Amino acid sequence: MPAAAKSRVRPSNVLQPGAVRPSHVSKNSQAHSGVSPLSPVGHRNTSFQPLPRPLGLPPYHYSLTDNFPTIGSNIQAAGKMVLHVLGDSGGVQDGEFQNNVAEQMIQQVCAGATSPQFCYHVGDVVYFTGMHADYYAQFYEPYSHYTPPIFAIPGNHDGEVDDPTAQTSLDGWVDYFMQANPDVDPISKDAPRVSLSLPNVYWTLVAPFATFIGMYTNVPEGGSIDSVQQQWVTNEFANAPKDRALILALHHPIYSFDVFHSGSSKMADALENAIRDTGRVPNLVLSGHVHDYQLIEQKIAPSGPTPFVVCGNGGYHNLHAIHSNPGDVAPDSGALLKDGADKAWGFLTLTIDANQISGIPTEIDRTGNVTQGKSFRPSCSRGFAKPKKRSDTLIFRSLFGHQLANRRYRGQRRRAQDTT
Repeated sequence: MPAAAKSRVRPSNVLQPGAVRPSHVSKNSQAHSGVSPLSPVGHRNTSFQPLPRPLGLPPYHYSLTDNFPTIGSNIQAAGKMVLHVLGDSGGVQDGEFQNNVAEQMIQQVCAGATSPQFCYHVGDVVYFTGMHADYYAQFYEPYSHYTPPIFAIPGNHDGEVDDPTAQTSLDGWVDYFMQANPDVDPISKDAPRVSLSLPNVYWTLVAPFATFIGMYTNVPEGGSIDSVQQQWVTNEFANAPKDRALILALHHPIYSFDVFHSGSSKMADALENAIRDTGRVPNLVLSGHVHDYQLIEQKIAPSGPTPFVVCGNGGYHNLHAIHSNPGDVAPDSGALLKDGADKAWGFLTLTIDANQISGIPTEIDRTGNVTQGKSFRPSCSRGFAKPKKRSDTLIFRSLFGHQLANRRYRGQRRRAQDTT
């Protein structure tokens, strides 16, 4: 190459004309093995954002029965808890698909105790930057006839900031979900809904039959949490009641077989740290971010595979294709794709009682046809009301596919070796 031509080569950290975000390796379940590549295209406007001040002090618990006594009575009468799980719902470009999903959720709500009692939203309530002004069209109006409460953890679009002079991160989300004195926001207009007083952007829902630990994985692709939130997650794993299901919710998925985002090894790190430090394995992991539905299993504990559900087809117009077929195993992590739907929008209905979790997705295609997907009852959920023996929690399979030992167990083994 002539010297003159060499001098015109752009350095790698400069925006190249016509460049797009880098793609990940197909057939894998995580975008990278742990070292996230930096791209001047893919990392613009997606920096880690500061968190709003919590309403109270840790551990940021919100009691379902204390705040909604009628729901508590219904769950007690039914002997089970039924709820909806929804993600990535904002119909910013075309509200038809979000409205179709909302209509089916509304149709499932009835007056009986076995009706869905609440909705748990796994993030990206409003696109593209979660602005307060967009909440009427993407939140209040679509769910104006959905009477159960809607709880949520924020997604990356809820926290993203395009113009710092016009908004602060999560201001729209906080204006509804995190109000010290719940009220009706005038922006809800003809679709009023009383706001909630969730204690923080990451928080724990304490409910009959299940504890929901909800993380906020911020704005960067693949998610990002600080050491304070990691300490909180680990503490919640350690102190969650052992007589009910333990469910982890986070926006960025740990595994995904899609062609656009893929899963996050950074979030796998966060979960691994909590498992290794506490000996607790969640009975179910819920996430969104990827605009499709996926049921994925990973063998972590000896008692059975842990289900990881991606439920990000809640209404955003663009769906993400799945690159693998049910039964395929990801070569990078060993995760197993059990089921998936990438051509329909929808939501998940969970039923939880004292002995098991079951789930069934509702799917609505582009023409409005409604079908029920395959139900699932994860094997590891049966009998979770009975605490497992300590020996059962000592060795886990890593979320990256290799064997690892619980830190407490390794420390005990080292001390035993030192005394011999």
